[in-house]
Amino acid sequence: MIRRPTTDEAEALALQALAFLASEPERIEPFLSTTGLNPANLRQAAGEPGFLAAVLDHIGSSDSLLLEFAGNLRLNPEIVADARRVLSGPEPDDFS
Repeated sequence: MIRRPTTDEAEALALQALAFLASEPERIEPFLSTTGLNPANLRQAAGEPGFLAAVLDHIGSSDSLLLEFAGNLRLNPEIVADARRVLSGPEPDDFS
C-alpha cells in the first residue's frame, strides 16, 4: 500500500509540478489558458488556496503529462492523485 503524502509533501510535489510545467512553454501555456492566469500573476496565484491542487489536477488530466512528470521524479503516478486529494480535501464520496 502506498502511504498518503502529508500536506507538506503534497505542497512540495505541487511546486515541483509547477516548475515542471513552467520549464517548457508547450506545457505551461495550456495550464495558463485553463486557469486564466498569465506569467505576471502566476506567482501571486501560487499563494491562493486551491492553486496547488489545481496544478496537480492539470498534471493528472493528461496521461502523457502525468507519466512524464512522474517518470522524471521516479514516482508512482498515483502519488500525484493522492497529493491532489490531500490539497483539495476529501471528495464527497471519500467519507467512508
